[in-house]
Amino acid sequence: MYRSFLSLIILILLFSSCEKEQNPFEIGKQHIGLLTDSTQVKDLKSIFAKDSLVTFTSGDEFAGSKNNIELFEKGGAKLLVLTPKQALDSTSVIESIQIIDPRYKTNKNISTLSTFKDISSAYKISKINSLINSVHIIVNELNASFVIDKKELPANLRFNMDVKIEAMHIPDNAKIKYFFLNWTMH
Repeated sequence: MYRSFLSLIILILLFSSCEKEQNPFEIGKQHIGLLTDSTQVKDLKSIFAKDSLVTFTSGDEFAGSKNNIELFEKGGAKLLVLTPKQALDSTSVIESIQIIDPRYKTNKNISTLSTFKDISSAYKISKINSLINSVHIIVNELNASFVIDKKELPANLRFNMDVKIEAMHIPDNAKIKYFFLNWTMH
């Protein structure tokens, strides 16, 4: 009896110590791979140790401009564009992330290669904004914004800024132009 009890405890400890490794390309509401909504700029080098970070410093920091940080694979492929909440502050958290590489996917398989139908089937659309050249689709469930070029819309909706664009106006096969996580939304 003692031996079977001890074996059971060893098995429990063995299984509980085997944590699932974080998928570096998984997108969630408050994370993208190992990057979270509380990650500071100073921690980026250790999180992306196998990749290259490129920081652009703008000329007028007093104007409140943002300094984007671009993430590239060692082979040169651009993966993400990170925007810190505060420019030139190593303790600043990341405010938004533009997803470039299609390997980054949500748990519902949404990536930069997805269409409007993929998004609307997987998530509840929170809001649609019509901009001059694009349509901005907000999904609060994911803290995400998807941008679709107005060229993807029917001709009668492309140039009329007075028309309120609804989900039914956007063709199912409309492609995503940009995909952002916005961690200042929550």
